[in-house]
Amino acid sequence: MRLTPLILIVALAGACDKNYFYQQNPNQPTNPTEPTVQSIKVDYRVSGNATTARIRYSNPLDGLVQVITALPFSVGFSTTTDSIFLSIEATPLTYPQTVIHPFTSVQIFVNGSLFREASSADFVQNPIVVNGTWRR
Repeated sequence: MRLTPLILIVALAGACDKNYFYQQNPNQPTNPTEPTVQSIKVDYRVSGNATTARIRYSNPLDGLVQVITALPFSVGFSTTTDSIFLSIEATPLTYPQTVIHPFTSVQIFVNGSLFREASSADFVQNPIVVNGTWRR
């Protein structure tokens, strides 16, 4: 009677002795898969009823860029970095004589989503600044 459990344990232990070895075909070398790098799209936008504005923005290729242009203004770039500092500044310079209520808006979009925004409703030529570090 006591031998039956012992025989059962030995029989089960003997059934677990199988070892399986899988060998890779030497004719097919394995290449590690490269992680896919996703590009991000950054858009700077300035709008309002000013006739001209001085705009300063940064991008990875040119660094700090300054332009004097009419509004609306839009510029964009793509990058693959995981973290990037984004900055744009707009100073309205002139308004049409018919403007009673001035308005200027500065925005940063990342992949189509609003990242940062600021606006002003003042005739004073103070810069409107928006910046921040975007991280994946």
